[in-house]
Amino acid sequence: MIPLLAPWALAALFLCAVMAAAWAVQRATGQGGWADVFWSFGLCAAGAGAALYPVSGAPDARQWLAAGLIALWGVRLGSHIAGRSLSGPEDARYARLRSDWGDAFQLRLFGFLQLQAGAAAVLVLPVLLAAHNREGALGLHDALGAAVLVAAVIGAGIADRQLAAFRADPATTHDQVMDRGLWSWSRHPNYFFEWLGWCAWPVLAIDLSGEHPWGWLSLVGPAYIYWLLTRVSGIPPLEEHMRRSRPEAFARYAERTSVFFPRPPKA
Repeated sequence: MIPLLAPWALAALFLCAVMAAAWAVQRATGQGGWADVFWSFGLCAAGAGAALYPVSGAPDARQWLAAGLIALWGVRLGSHIAGRSLSGPEDARYARLRSDWGDAFQLRLFGFLQLQAGAAAVLVLPVLLAAHNREGALGLHDALGAAVLVAAVIGAGIADRQLAAFRADPATTHDQVMDRGLWSWSRHPNYFFEWLGWCAWPVLAIDLSGEHPWGWLSLVGPAYIYWLLTRVSGIPPLEEHMRRSRPEAFARYAERTSVFFPRPPKA
């Protein structure tokens, strides 16, 4: 584990710089959503760099696999959020912070974005362990982990496209709630698939033979992202906004639809 501290520390410093740049861009544009773009691409670059870090020689196949998988995740998510930031209004979460924090918004947002850099640094750890903790040729663990992440990326993409089509439909009114497709099984299928993607890293990192016990630390990835999405910066502020903006429709939707893990809707 000790040799991995250097790439992890470098990744953390890089992410702090990335989120400082994100703060500068949102200040210039007035669009707080750019912070999420920088976070996604920054974590993608930090994760790939940590995966390919030459701890004991040239990168091997597992390091390249881990780097490719985190790149696939980051490019998909970052591109999606960038498109939304370019064409739509400011993300409701940042608009609410701008209103709540008033004149202190910029200073407090800088600190908030540095906390996001810290969150991203935590998430680099499972990528780093998946790339470096297990040795030898690629095997079933690697294929299964890659399949989980690819399935999660596809699922998140489908959920995002379904929501975008709903919003672009001229028949959609302001008081309606998206409750079709994947969104009839979960109120946040995009968040569920983001969480599922982080479950891939323990599959890649954990060595059941016990020769490389540090791989179990990769469980911090799905545990931490679940906490962030369901308790901190994902679902709570978004559902608060929905309850304020369309209370009756959201109440009916919430009554019949699972908040996170997909399940058939209640009748």
